[in-house]
Amino acid sequence: MTGPAAPGFRDPQALLQRAGIVPRTDRDQHFLTDARVLDRIPTHRPMPGTPGHILEIGAGTGALTDRLLALGAAVTAIERDGDLVEFLRHEFADPIADGQLRVIEADAVDAPWPAVDCCIANLPYSVTSPLLFRLLHRETPSVLMVQREVADRLCADVGTTDYGRLTVTAGYHAEIAIAEPVPRSAFTPPPAVESAVVTVAPRPPPYPVRDPDRFTAVVRAAFTQRRKTLRNALRNTTHISKITSIDALLATLDDDLLRRRPGTLAPEEFAALTAAVSAVEANA
Repeated sequence: MTGPAAPGFRDPQALLQRAGIVPRTDRDQHFLTDARVLDRIPTHRPMPGTPGHILEIGAGTGALTDRLLALGAAVTAIERDGDLVEFLRHEFADPIADGQLRVIEADAVDAPWPAVDCCIANLPYSVTSPLLFRLLHRETPSVLMVQREVADRLCADVGTTDYGRLTVTAGYHAEIAIAEPVPRSAFTPPPAVESAVVTVAPRPPPYPVRDPDRFTAVVRAAFTQRRKTLRNALRNTTHISKITSIDALLATLDDDLLRRRPGTLAPEEFAALTAAVSAVEANA
């Protein structure tokens, strides 16, 4: 899948050639080189108007960076590959000199991030989860390229195969939707998986959770044994949920609920379950 770059934008294949980089798949270096996909990504942003400051994670050769600069916003691009950082600083010397672009050499998982208005990025797939949850906890509106499998799990309906821990915990923080699927052929070299662009729009939680850490632990524990009944899943995973009064908890819960599988519980039911855990533990 290829396509010509829109007028005024750098050609992604030409950028890759100028960079002289031999992609390292062991470092998630699959470069998005379909110009049509690159041109569309910024149009999916869930925020109106021109974002004031954009964070780009994994800037690569700058194909997406080029399109983000065209929005007229300030851009901070984080890239961990030193050779690519050197290339970006040379290729985009003018916007860097003008103060519109800042290129940081760092691992985005644990590097400090500046305050930004949104994130638009082709995320490194091996660290999608920590980057996604860092963005969620910062309440950052985002447009992200992720594995299609991850996108499907983020947007899954209750009771479906894809519905699980990621659906519930990410959905607590934001409204997430698939903007468009992206085939393997859009990348150089093609990855082993299909991809998708997702939009992440932070919003107030749709149900109350007084103890988010406990909520996350209970959800994780339940889905660790998703094929079990909720009763057995909770009983078998106290080392994950840290529930110390499991018998007392089970005695307070409805038998119909305990006979269900974790994948049939809606997110708000997990919130109610977490509240029950907290109540029982407080009285233990």
